Formats: sequence, structure tokens, C-alpha cells
Amino acid sequence: MPVMTVDRRRVTTVLVGLLIGVFGPLLAAAPASAHAALTASDPANGSVVPDAPNRVTLTFSESVQLISGKIRVLAPDGSRADQGEPSVSGSEVTIPLRSGGGRGTYLISYRVTSADSHPVAGTITYSVGAASTPPAADEDADVAVDPVVKALIPVAKYLGYAGLILLVGPVLVLALLWPHRLDRRGPGRLIWTGIGLVVGSTLLGLWLQAPYTLGAGLFDVTVSDIREVLGSTFGAVMLVRLGVVTAAAFLLRPLLVGPGGGESRLDLALLGVLGVAALATWPLTGHPAASPVAGVSVVIDALHLGAAAVWVGGLMMLLGFLLPRANGRELGAILPIWSRWAMAAVGALIFAGIVQSLIEVSKLDGLLNSNYGRMILAKAGLAAVVIGIAVFSRKLVNSRAAEDSPGPLRRIVLAELAIIAVILGVTSFLVQEPPPRTVQAAEIGNTTTSTVSETLTAKDMSLQVSIFPAKVGNNSIHLYAYTLDSKPLPVVEWKATASLPAKGIEAIEIPLLRITDFHAIGDIALPQAGEWTLKFTARTSEIDQNNLTMTAKIS
Repeated sequence: MPVMTVDRRRVTTVLVGLLIGVFGPLLAAAPASAHAALTASDPANGSVVPDAPNRVTLTFSESVQLISGKIRVLAPDGSRADQGEPSVSGSEVTIPLRSGGGRGTYLISYRVTSADSHPVAGTITYSVGAASTPPAADEDADVAVDPVVKALIPVAKYLGYAGLILLVGPVLVLALLWPHRLDRRGPGRLIWTGIGLVVGSTLLGLWLQAPYTLGAGLFDVTVSDIREVLGSTFGAVMLVRLGVVTAAAFLLRPLLVGPGGGESRLDLALLGVLGVAALATWPLTGHPAASPVAGVSVVIDALHLGAAAVWVGGLMMLLGFLLPRANGRELGAILPIWSRWAMAAVGALIFAGIVQSLIEVSKLDGLLNSNYGRMILAKAGLAAVVIGIAVFSRKLVNSRAAEDSPGPLRRIVLAELAIIAVILGVTSFLVQEPPPRTVQAAEIGNTTTSTVSETLTAKDMSLQVSIFPAKVGNNSIHLYAYTLDSKPLPVVEWKATASLPAKGIEAIEIPLLRITDFHAIGDIALPQAGEWTLKFTARTSEIDQNNLTMTAKIS
């Protein structure tokens, strides 16, 4: 059987077009939003405490890392209330405060890096004694990203994926399926391009991480900022990736020369180990690292990525080199083996995808009623089409028809690559969406820190009322009495009731405990949601008494 000839320019154009089709949509995607959520704080957001605390604790939904100088506590007068450096233990950040803080509302401004390498920023408030106008938040209170940095982050990320595909699949085919008589220069260029893309994307990612986490411009970073990135978990993993790829490049040289180039089974085994290590660096800098079962998620994501790299990279080798150059006898030996590899890779992709979905979505409601879930369904539908095509191509290979006439198989491979391009386009948007588990954590955090706070005024007193968590069930009520010029006002006797007239619930007495001369607390179980009416009586002397009323929305 004569070797099938083909226009090399046409093949090159097809391969470049496929890469653009696969990764073009990815370049337009914005960098992933922060996937950690503040779930609790002490003091609680919006709460009023009688005495100034000596520290503030922030609890997030996943482990975080500090960004130097990006956590502040501002006193009511705008001065810094924090002292020393904050510390972090897993998902909990502790901020020491200076002693002697005055009364009023304090503002906590934070910016940290989540376990999946994305910045998380925001502000919360608490009050000492009584609420006041909070100080103004600084610009770090928002997760602002420079537009140029925002555009370059997905470029770096997905050029890395492209490099991985051009590296893993071609190396496997070249090492185990390549006919000895065929020249290796074409696949070698493909592999060196993959190495260059992985190294370049890694270096670019390290640089971009500094302005991304700081909210700065592309070149508004210092050497210390880069040093801080290198000292982070993200930086350590990226440096490991560089080292692994560099070592692999030295081991690949004999393989690219061809038979007699000096490659050995030991070299191939070491390449396999390095390949596994390189694959693990992607999930370690992404969402799997923040998963509730991080070990499982990292392994599953690496398996998913490796299977995709083998499958897509192998298809490109098949389309670009083997089908045009190999003769019928060689294709007869290669295609059945490749068919089994492809089916194994597809099986691994399906298995890993299902496990990932169960971890990130967990509930059917999250699959149907979230952007993340709907994208998974779209991806699964496209994958089903590709699997159908793959089954058809396997039948074609088993019939040995492709050995004599490779044209139909080439068209099938092109169809597979085209649909895979769409799947990766969907994936590009999928990785930008916060998974349902993160959204749920944020909602829980908002629920647990909800507080109704109101200041009531009578003719000779001001009453600060805080109700937490303002939900059906048990609620804590704090009462603080002040004079009209904001000085503590001693109260001899407290009384309070709660009623829900709209539901016919009569006044329920709230037992109150006097903590200090001007502070009392109480607990009450509110059985239904609605606009509750609360009435307070504060007797300040034998003859002086103030009656105050407020409404509070209980959800």
C-alpha cells in the first residue's frame, strides 16, 4: 500500500485552526471569581458589643492565605484599630486589636487569597457600645482587577492547557506507536511547541498573580510582590511545574531523535512519573484544592486532564501525521491500539466528570438551577455526541476499512476534534462559575451574620437594640441604654415583649438579664416569620420610665 500523500500546509492550517477553535473562546473568558466566602466573624457582622474586643476573627468557607498589608480594622474616627500582623490558621484569620478602643462602629476591610488562588475581598462592621456612622472603606474592599490583567489571565491559563495537550498525547504516541521508518521532526516540533507553551504560560501566570491578588496594574508590582507570590502555595506549585517540565525536556531529547537516539525504558518510566507530577500541578492551583475532599478532587481532576491530553493530543497526531504518512500495514497495527487507548481515555473522562460533578454540585437542585449545573449538562450532552462518533470510528477500525482508505477515518477524527473544541469552550466558562457548594457557603455565611440593629429614642434616653440572627427560632436580644449625648445610662429595671399581630400572636414576654448598669440581654424563640412588634420598658429611677417600640423583620 503506498503512503498516502497530503498537502502539509493544509494539515498545518487544520491543526492551527483547531487550536484556535478550541482555545479562542477561552481567551474571551474572564478570570474566575472568588470562590471562598466569609461564613462567620467574631464580633458578628453588624453586631453591637458592650466592650471593645482585643481581636477580630474572620472565618471563611475554605483555607486562605494572607496578602501583606491588605487587612485593616478602622476605628470610628478613621484611625487604625489593628496592631501587629494578622495570623491565619486554615480558614480562620485572627486580627489583633489595640486596647482602649472607643465607642462607635468599626470597619474591617479584608483582602486574602483563597485556596483556589483567587482574591477574596470585602468589608464588615461591628459596634462597641452603640452604632455610629462607619468609617469609609478603602479601595481594597472590592475585588477589582485591572482590565489588562483580567484579559491576560485566561490567555496564560489556556495556553498552558494547549501546551499540555501538545506535549502529553504526542509523546505517548511517539514513544509507543510511531513507526520506525517515519521521520520524527514534525512531531518533535509539536512537542517542543507544547513545552514552550507550558513554560511560557507558567512564567506569565506567576507574574500575573501579583497584580491579580493586589488589584494592581500589570506593571504596578514590585520585587517584593513577586517574592510574596513565589512564597505562596500557588507560587510553589508553579515552580514545581517549571522544574518538572525542564527535567522532562532533557529526557525527551533522545526520543525525538529516533531509534538509536539513546532513549531507554528507564527514561520512558521517568517521563511517566514526571508527566503525572506535571498533571497534578493544575488542580493544585485551582478549584480542586478548595474542595471539601481535596485529595479526591485533585486526583480526579488530574485524571480528567490527563485523559483529555492523551485523547486530544493523540487525535492531532493521528490527523496530522499518521493517517497522511503511514502505510496500510502500519495503520493496521496502530489503529486498533489507538482505538483502545481512545476508549479508555473517554471512559476516564466520563468517570472523572461524574465524580467532579457530584463533589461540586452534590444536589439535583444545584444541577438544574445554577449556571454551573446547566453548563455541566451541556458539556455532558456534547460528550455523548463525541462518544457516539468514537464508537463509530472504533467499528471502522475493527472492520479494518481504514487501512486501505483512511479518508473516512480522517473526517471522523476532524468531527471529534471540532466537537471537543466546543466542549472546551463550554469548559472555559464552566471554570469561571462558582460551584453550587461555594454559593451555598456564601448564603449560609450571610444567614449566620444577619442582625437587626436599631436605635430608639425617647425624651431622655437612647436605646440601642440588636437582634441576632433575626430568623425563625431562637434569637438573642441586646439592649444598651444611653443618654441623648451618648453616655451610658443606668437602668434599674428592664421589661420587653414581642408580638406578631398579623398572625394573631399576642405579646410574649422576653426574659432579660441585666449584664451591666446600661446593658441587658435576653433570648426568645420566635415561632413564625413576619414583622414582629417589640416593646421595651426601661425604668431609670423610682419615678422615671421610658417606653419604646420597634418592628423587626424576622425571616
